[in-house]
Amino acid sequence: MVRPSGETPVFVAIPLLVLPVLLYNLDLLLQPGGMRAAGLVAQLAGPVVTIPMASGAAWPVTVGDLYMAAALIVLFIELVKSRPSRKAAIVNHALSLVLFVACLVEFLLLKGFATSVFFLIALMVLLDVLAGFIVTIASSRRDADLHG
Repeated sequence: MVRPSGETPVFVAIPLLVLPVLLYNLDLLLQPGGMRAAGLVAQLAGPVVTIPMASGAAWPVTVGDLYMAAALIVLFIELVKSRPSRKAAIVNHALSLVLFVACLVEFLLLKGFATSVFFLIALMVLLDVLAGFIVTIASSRRDADLHG
């Protein structure tokens, strides 16, 4: 959405991967013991539903699986969505980098975040940061080649 003046709204620049990170933080915050709790590990491994497969096997879908599926979908949307302006792209890259640093600090310093699920979410945030910078550099080179 572009404003009549041609400016891009601020929310377009916010990285979407903040959603699974916030959801994980809220889930952990609601655990007994708060952000330092380790009880989320058991909750992540607990099956939410078991889906019978055509092979006769049963597929247990866990809370951690749902977090990962949601984060992968959000990562896909984040990588595919177009940047309406260079200003929005720069703000998005900066906010994604801040989000990655926050994820790294949580993963290293808080017990409840030392899980494979959160590590993979943080890795997705890092991939978003790297992909954003690579795409911006590649498009800048292409623009320079066209104008040069």
